[in-house]
Amino acid sequence: MNGLVRRAYWPHDKLRDYQNKKIRKILQYAYEHVPFYHKRFRQLKLYPSDIKTVEDLKKLPILRKEDVRENFGEIISGEFNVAKLKMRRTSGSTGEPLYFYISDAEDEYRKAKHLRANMGCGQKPRDRWVMITSPMYFNQVTKLQRMIRFFTPLSVSVYEDVTSQVSKISNLKPDVLDGYASSLLLLAQEVEKKCVNSIKPKMLISGADLIEPYSRKFVEKVFGAPFYDQYGCAELERLSWQCVEKCGYHIDADSIIMQFVDEDGEEVAPGERGEIVCTSLFNYAMPFIRYAVGDVGKASTEKDCPCGRTLPLMEMVEGRKDSIIILPDGRALSSFVFIAATYQLSFYSSIEKFRVIQKEIDRFRFLIKAKRKDINESLAEKELKSHFCRVFNVNPDDVRFEVEFVDDISLDKGGKFKIFVSELK
Repeated sequence: MNGLVRRAYWPHDKLRDYQNKKIRKILQYAYEHVPFYHKRFRQLKLYPSDIKTVEDLKKLPILRKEDVRENFGEIISGEFNVAKLKMRRTSGSTGEPLYFYISDAEDEYRKAKHLRANMGCGQKPRDRWVMITSPMYFNQVTKLQRMIRFFTPLSVSVYEDVTSQVSKISNLKPDVLDGYASSLLLLAQEVEKKCVNSIKPKMLISGADLIEPYSRKFVEKVFGAPFYDQYGCAELERLSWQCVEKCGYHIDADSIIMQFVDEDGEEVAPGERGEIVCTSLFNYAMPFIRYAVGDVGKASTEKDCPCGRTLPLMEMVEGRKDSIIILPDGRALSSFVFIAATYQLSFYSSIEKFRVIQKEIDRFRFLIKAKRKDINESLAEKELKSHFCRVFNVNPDDVRFEVEFVDDISLDKGGKFKIFVSELK
């Protein structure tokens, strides 16, 4: 743990030398012990010695989730006994879950770098730490952690009714309230509605999904505490995180090489949107090399953070590739733009939940759960359609906005509440 904390303050040159050394090591290992990568190198007529630096990674093709699924057995290192590895999986929120293996040592390292991110927000070892999460993660807390209460989370199921969550969290009295961003938003809405004043954390930490800035400010106002965002994926754990300065997201560059690439796999300039591709420097049981995590983001144009950490910065993740809006005229927009437009509706204060589903390139479906029964659905639908045509400068004959008022909107398979869903191929 001490090494992780120290590396966050290393000079840039020292950190880059460390990355290059780790890249050479993991690529040599993958070539020698992982059949999939051995074949890939041979097909490309490359040897690990041909890739000496971060810049050389572009010589390798991008690894996608379908590659992992289709070659699952061959991506596992032959040095490990599979029966002794830990199987993990993604939430499956975008369809079929992805399964992967990690060793005990890798599991411990993942937990340590998770804690480094939390400590960067000010979390202390004995803070009461309450997590709203899936029950599939409950058993990842060791008995020793529970006994000594040292960085030990207390878990509340994300699948419980939000009223029940409020009651349990009130009794647990957290110093740190942690969970999916959408779960914290739903909790804050319930707390405000019921005028609950017994949940007073000193900080909020979120990961696994995203909500836009307006909603984060709302959550901070309800709980009277700063909201720190983290970004990660199940396969690689934490990837980047906000410190107390909130000048961007510190990338765990001593553990992950993160690249932002265009459609040809070439890195884009800082500030430009690109697909996020990661190379893990610690996954040996099942290496992930130039792995497309499925999200879109930007490298920050800022190089230094006032906190003193030298870990490179990225801007806020804009969402999954499959949550980017594509309009008939070819415009690609972040789903946050779409969501922000919804807040401008005159009847927004009457909406409890909503979801937007892009069914086709020219067809959007709105699901709305109203707070009250007296909302004029016909007038609301008329306003919504004209508003979105105006905001996005589209002709009503070219784009359809369908509205359906529903009794409730469910969580997705991973226990997250997704506001925007794209069904485009």
